[in-house]
Amino acid sequence: MTDLSSTTVIVTGGSRGFGAGIAEAFVKAGARVWITGRNEARLRETASQIGATPFAADAADGASWDRLFETVLAATGRIDVLVNNAGEGVRISPAAEQDDDSVAQSIASNLTGAILGCTRAARIMEKQGDGFIVNIGSACSTHAWAGWGVYSAAKAGLLMFSRCLLAELRPHGIRVTSVLPSWGQTEFTEGANLPPRDRAVLEKCIAPSEIGDLLVQLARLPSHLVAEEVKLWPMVQPIGQL
Repeated sequence: MTDLSSTTVIVTGGSRGFGAGIAEAFVKAGARVWITGRNEARLRETASQIGATPFAADAADGASWDRLFETVLAATGRIDVLVNNAGEGVRISPAAEQDDDSVAQSIASNLTGAILGCTRAARIMEKQGDGFIVNIGSACSTHAWAGWGVYSAAKAGLLMFSRCLLAELRPHGIRVTSVLPSWGQTEFTEGANLPPRDRAVLEKCIAPSEIGDLLVQLARLPSHLVAEEVKLWPMVQPIGQL
């Protein structure tokens, strides 16, 4: 897949943050890109800015996935790259302060939605005999921080699911990669009601365009090579410190 000019790419959570940066990088590489999100107005605005096709959908809803894949296949006949980027902090707090709805939402947003997309993409890509699935996880999947238990559990589940998925799909010529970023220049901290980072520090965190460039490079690897996992830390962040 070294040449991306004729590929079809889907990026969930593509209206802002890492998702928008990833989608834009693939557009610049010549791919036809669909982005999904729940906020249709913001989704359409981002799609217009970067040259992608918007598709309003909730990644945690199976019916939305079915409609998305049906639409994309009708337009291009195949799905070459699926990037499961959608996710949210929901509620970052100690276990004793969690409520049932927040727990369920975090698992649905950060784990279930990606699994629903992967199961459908696997069936399509197996018939094609090739494809590339990227699941955007988190450094939280391998490091323990107080208050991050529910979110980390979801991301750790996604990491193990991705490892198993690679074992299942590699005989079919399908690659699966987990990308595990840490501090980023996104709205994640605000969405999770966490204190904002100092501007000087934020400017040295992972930019959406940087993670986008990384995914394009991974997609361009020769088809006989796969990067199972890539953990990305900003140099400004001490390892082990959230």
